[in-house]
Amino acid sequence: MTTIRQRRVGKGTEADDDQPSEEKNLKPDGKILTGHTGGKLWNILSITVGGIVAISLGLLTSVYVATLHENDLWFSNIKEVEREISFRTECGLYYSYYKQMIQAASIQQGIVNCKQYLEPVYFYIYTLFGLQAVYVIALYVTSWLLSGTWLSGLLAACWYITNRIDTTRVEFTIPLRENWALPFFAVQIAAITYLLRTHLQPVQERLTLMAVFIATFLFSLTWQFNQFMMLIQALALFILDCFDMLPTAKVMWLYIIQISGLLLVCVLQFFNSMILGSLLISFNASVLIARTIQKNLKKGGLLNRLGKLILHVLLVLCLTLLINKFIKKILNLESDEHIFKFLKAKFGFGATRDFDANLYLCEEAFGLLPLNTFSRLSDTLLFYVYIFVLFFMTVAAVIIAFWNLSGSNQVQFMEKMEECTVTLKPDAAYNLIHTILFGCLALSTMRMKYLWTSHMCVFASFGLCSTEVWKLTLKCIHLYTSQRTRVIKYSVPIMTLLYISYKFWPGIMDELSELREFYDPDTVELMNWIKSNTPNTAVFAGSMQLLAGVKLCTGRTLTNHPHYEDKNLRERTKQIYQIYAKRSPEDVYRILRSFGTDYVILEDSICYERRHSRGCRLRDLLDIANGHIMDGLGENEPDLKPSLYPRFCEEIKKNLPPYTIHFTRVFQNKTFHVYKLAKHK
Repeated sequence: MTTIRQRRVGKGTEADDDQPSEEKNLKPDGKILTGHTGGKLWNILSITVGGIVAISLGLLTSVYVATLHENDLWFSNIKEVEREISFRTECGLYYSYYKQMIQAASIQQGIVNCKQYLEPVYFYIYTLFGLQAVYVIALYVTSWLLSGTWLSGLLAACWYITNRIDTTRVEFTIPLRENWALPFFAVQIAAITYLLRTHLQPVQERLTLMAVFIATFLFSLTWQFNQFMMLIQALALFILDCFDMLPTAKVMWLYIIQISGLLLVCVLQFFNSMILGSLLISFNASVLIARTIQKNLKKGGLLNRLGKLILHVLLVLCLTLLINKFIKKILNLESDEHIFKFLKAKFGFGATRDFDANLYLCEEAFGLLPLNTFSRLSDTLLFYVYIFVLFFMTVAAVIIAFWNLSGSNQVQFMEKMEECTVTLKPDAAYNLIHTILFGCLALSTMRMKYLWTSHMCVFASFGLCSTEVWKLTLKCIHLYTSQRTRVIKYSVPIMTLLYISYKFWPGIMDELSELREFYDPDTVELMNWIKSNTPNTAVFAGSMQLLAGVKLCTGRTLTNHPHYEDKNLRERTKQIYQIYAKRSPEDVYRILRSFGTDYVILEDSICYERRHSRGCRLRDLLDIANGHIMDGLGENEPDLKPSLYPRFCEEIKKNLPPYTIHFTRVFQNKTFHVYKLAKHK
């Protein structure tokens, strides 16, 4: 625990009644005295009740999202092809690999054969809904560890459920990799929170480090964005270590665990080059090297420490860039270049005509966090409480950081701060920086809000049940007494829970009683036609999102799919998408045949898209990348030229000879048009 100017307890002076019981019972040699039997029984009872509540809330959340999914699609009543189509876009791609695995003869003869007990699709979705229980329990435990009372865990779980729209999307995007990964990330945060507690026994510390490693490994294994999330986590650890707010030895272990987890994933993913070239590995290695080079980093006065700190930061940044550049040069890695192009354009470091970067920039999910998010979070009081706790915790962190850097030179200054006690434990300090950094990420990129909002529930509930926060708040307004602090830290959370229950319970019940049904006849017709009228070896081209469904529902071979972390696949997708550009039929035919295409599927929803504004429609992105003027009224960049050819997806429907010589329409409905490619000698 990092503490500023706690009042001394001498003769004739009583200690604060609200000190942690662990500190009250310390002997002079640091050992904890055995408390009364009644106290032990009360602790056992509290832990038991808290544990039962945690498990119950986790299971209830799992049942809740499963029920919402069933009610939204009538999943139990629709056909298998409709169930599979309901896994939209890349969700269908991920589920297709599971389907492929359970249909393999060698797997059916092994432990995965569950058909006699449960349909495979239900085994899959129930596993993911079960992970939601793990997620909620991890959030509950983290809040409990921070505050010391399971009441805060209860509040965190209730906030997570009532803010479901902004904390999870598992019920309608079940197979997404983030839904597999985020529960393990929450477990990792809980384990790190426990690891950073003081007075851990060596055995406890080793077991906790093992738990952190396992959770880190599973998180890294299940999500392609793991390296970027853990880089932010590593930055949080780096900041806190620089200001001497965390034990350096534990921070170093966490750096090593992150590197080890990623390298193990790299091996299991057949030496995934994107992992080896990640900034996380370069950054963590740089920090470890810099700490070895720079000695006595945390000694000296304020100016001396600041100078060393600036030098340390510059050294780590330079080493990170050098190591990362060296690795990518040696291994010829370009897997993540589209992400850096996207970031460069997003934050105003120059416009780009890069197709892949613009594909991200034009998606709402990768835009700024909408303001209506905060109004929804405020309805449950979550955002108001979060800002309140964040303010006081940040003030405490700034004071402690200044005190740590100042050292003994600022004793006289601190002596003037009479009656002021500012406390920030290492575990609370970590969660503070964690929520700030992931908040910045969510504000800049809406898709990443689920990493922030779930932790917001933890952080706000912890603060509302925290002795330290209420103690500091009451002292600032000169109303502090230990009894008043104790009353407030329990009464305010209970009143908040009652308010949430009163306001949102009827809405949850209405939501659970609302019944809908899956309906997409055009896609169902397309998939049934493909299965009935094309050979099993046929190769299909089209949009990434649709082809994921084609692979899942029909098992046909694809030219491209939504796995966008491979440079060659990104380039192939851009070439396939020329079917929506202004290209000649000969060019499109040549491109498609170069990838072995037998059939191409055109979608009216893309060809005549109106969802995005001009400049962000897929056909506009292709026109810009090809140097062509965009359709419709509006400005064009001066160097763009008119195309010599009309748009392929529109012109092919006229059945003109230049097109029919290469393409024959074999299927059409209101949404899709399928063309078979001629096989010229």
